[in-house]
Amino acid sequence: MQATRTTRNTNPRAPELEHAFQRNPDLGYEPEGSFGFIRCLEHGAPNELIRWHYHEEYELHLISETSGKLFVGDYIGRFEPGNLVLTGPRLPHNWISTDIPEEGVLIRDRVLQFPDEPLREASKLLPELKEALPLLERAKHGIEFFGVSDIADASITRILKMSGMERFSEFLQLLTKLTHHQNYRLLSSVQLQSFEDDASLKRISEVVDYISENYSTLFTMAEIAERVGMTESRFSRYFRRATGNTFTDFVNRLRINRACQLLMETDQYISTICYNVGFNNVANFNRRFMEVKGMTPTEFRKQGEERFGM
Repeated sequence: MQATRTTRNTNPRAPELEHAFQRNPDLGYEPEGSFGFIRCLEHGAPNELIRWHYHEEYELHLISETSGKLFVGDYIGRFEPGNLVLTGPRLPHNWISTDIPEEGVLIRDRVLQFPDEPLREASKLLPELKEALPLLERAKHGIEFFGVSDIADASITRILKMSGMERFSEFLQLLTKLTHHQNYRLLSSVQLQSFEDDASLKRISEVVDYISENYSTLFTMAEIAERVGMTESRFSRYFRRATGNTFTDFVNRLRINRACQLLMETDQYISTICYNVGFNNVANFNRRFMEVKGMTPTEFRKQGEERFGM
């Protein structure tokens, strides 16, 4: 999408914010006023829309043709036809095709965009919609679905031809399938597991919030356990059940994810990033980074440059 000079980022590494007024029908968007809650988009490649960007809406993104590299938040991976990803609001993303034929492709991407607040507000009045809330929470990290691309493709095709209640009904059917589909993976950062009671969820959320805000400082599990009035051994078991990670692994992943953001969006030295995210020596930082990302910080930064689609 072509943005004006006043809307582009001054930091060339930062993702571009996509505004509604920039969504030109010539690029594949449905015209303003022709849709309701769900907006559809189809575009080929090459295309101005292929860039490192984010927006306020959820986006269900299906790749129809080509393969290449996928960037979602701090995640870097491969994609091919059938790649189906749901990204949450303000989560940066880009798909970079590496095999576009000389004549280009007519339809590479099929996309549904929808806002967050209306669904959450409606769920307060319509209890059935609460089933979708865990899916929306997971989407904050980006969700890649497996084994459901054909269903999503057929549903998007129908939605494109529909309007009004009929379109919204078809969308809800697709949302229901994705809500209950179990073959998926989260792409960026870590995610809390489900809890049976709100009190437990609130407690672990407070712990995770504290760690997230203080990741750059040195703290121990014993100190965190004391904050919530638990013994260290009880807290260790509780934390693992809540997050699916040991305390040490969770903290390391959080720090590595923050390091990924700095590697992608700044020119800071790797050694500087190491200390800024809470590691106390570069060798340990490099080792943990390799464990989490499967590559060195230098390799990650080099691959991350490709997210711009240049």
